[in-house]
Amino acid sequence: MTDRPSPPGHHPPYRVEVTDRAAELHARHGDLADGEGSGVKATVAGRIMLLRDMGRLAFATLRDGSGAIQLMATANGTDRYADLTALNLGDWVVATGEVVRSKKGELSVRVDGWQLLAEARRGFGDKWHGITDTDMRYRQRYADLWANESSRATFLARSRTMSLTRRFLEERGFVEVETPVLHPIPGGGHARPFTTHHNALDLELFLRIAPELYLKRLVVGGFERVYELARVFRNEGISTRHNPEFTMLELYQAYADYGDMMALTEQLVAHLAAEITGSTVLSYAGRELDLTPPWRRARLTDLVEEHAGVRVDVLMPRDELAAIAARHGVEVEDAWGPGKLVLEIYEKTTEPRLWGPVFVLDYPKEVSPLARDHRELPGVVERFEAIVAGRELANAFSELVDPDEQRRRFEEQAIAKAAGDEEAMVVDDDYLRALEYGLPPTGGLGIGMDRLVMLLTDTPTIRDVVLFPTLRPEAD
Repeated sequence: MTDRPSPPGHHPPYRVEVTDRAAELHARHGDLADGEGSGVKATVAGRIMLLRDMGRLAFATLRDGSGAIQLMATANGTDRYADLTALNLGDWVVATGEVVRSKKGELSVRVDGWQLLAEARRGFGDKWHGITDTDMRYRQRYADLWANESSRATFLARSRTMSLTRRFLEERGFVEVETPVLHPIPGGGHARPFTTHHNALDLELFLRIAPELYLKRLVVGGFERVYELARVFRNEGISTRHNPEFTMLELYQAYADYGDMMALTEQLVAHLAAEITGSTVLSYAGRELDLTPPWRRARLTDLVEEHAGVRVDVLMPRDELAAIAARHGVEVEDAWGPGKLVLEIYEKTTEPRLWGPVFVLDYPKEVSPLARDHRELPGVVERFEAIVAGRELANAFSELVDPDEQRRRFEEQAIAKAAGDEEAMVVDDDYLRALEYGLPPTGGLGIGMDRLVMLLTDTPTIRDVVLFPTLRPEAD
């Protein structure tokens, strides 16, 4: 990449009047015959992504936000023809001329006037293969989006996924809200938070790890169906599935339980798949993935027995569970109780092998402090995770509504935190006060939207669906 000086006397305009976009021209003039003119003038603007100078005739590919259109320029008919043929790839231009179809069948704007809008002082990579350096793609997304059409398509699909999700929920009576990003107490999930400081109040605050407790306060306040597409922050490692900041759909529905949340989850995901990909059966990482409802429902302990050949239960003696965990390569910690051991055994032996989609049901109470006790099974709660392609896509509960039980759960978490568990919760007295006003039976659901977009676009890493992922500082 090399710097390029501005051309003498170049003064870009403050604005331009663009009358047409590439996709619109293709739609309106698709019936033009080869070599035929339309008699219609158009003004288009975008970047020059390909330029061929043939002496007294030149062709350029102009790409705007909707697609690409060819520019045709002639030495006799185009203003400042020599300057146009000297443009660099990536330069922004506005061009005016008649819409024609070239003799070789390419819809074009035959340029009579044009203007340089902005220079590209840096190159866009190989003109056929775009930018292949992944580090450059993530750090310089502004270049990646122009150089790699697949990248642009992924983020357009992401935008459409968010829009369709909103429409789906609003059609079912859900109200979108915004809750605080700065929390006085970290809560709503098991994660290590980011901390910050408010100078005026001399107050330590935490970037939210989940909007859960605020959204349930709104159900107490009378919002019976409420959701948020929330940016959340977790001070954890980076991997193909984890970025420290990500987007979560979180919703709550009064008078519902985790069975209702299963139905809503599979309906929403199948709807998005059909709208984005055209089918509820798609390919991910070279394997077929059928998202057509109904999805399989299976208890966590039954799945462990199915995949690991061992029966586990939260009511088993801790020592027996610890021995099973150790045999399966789990490094057991002294502070873990039976419920945590069962979860670790499942995550080590079973979860990565679940192609799914499958609703994994009935998690240990020990690791689910905000979920309601199972109505039939002791020691577990009414919680599911939706596992798709070997990873968690969604997490949902029949929400715990009893303030006394919730206080006991918070206090157990506080003990664990004092013992060194940085992801454990603390006692949230204001949330407990809200519960004392009465929370009706409620179902709650969280969906990782970045992972959902990965599935819908057949993308292997979260960095390819987050516009500006968190990266290590560039080396000097």
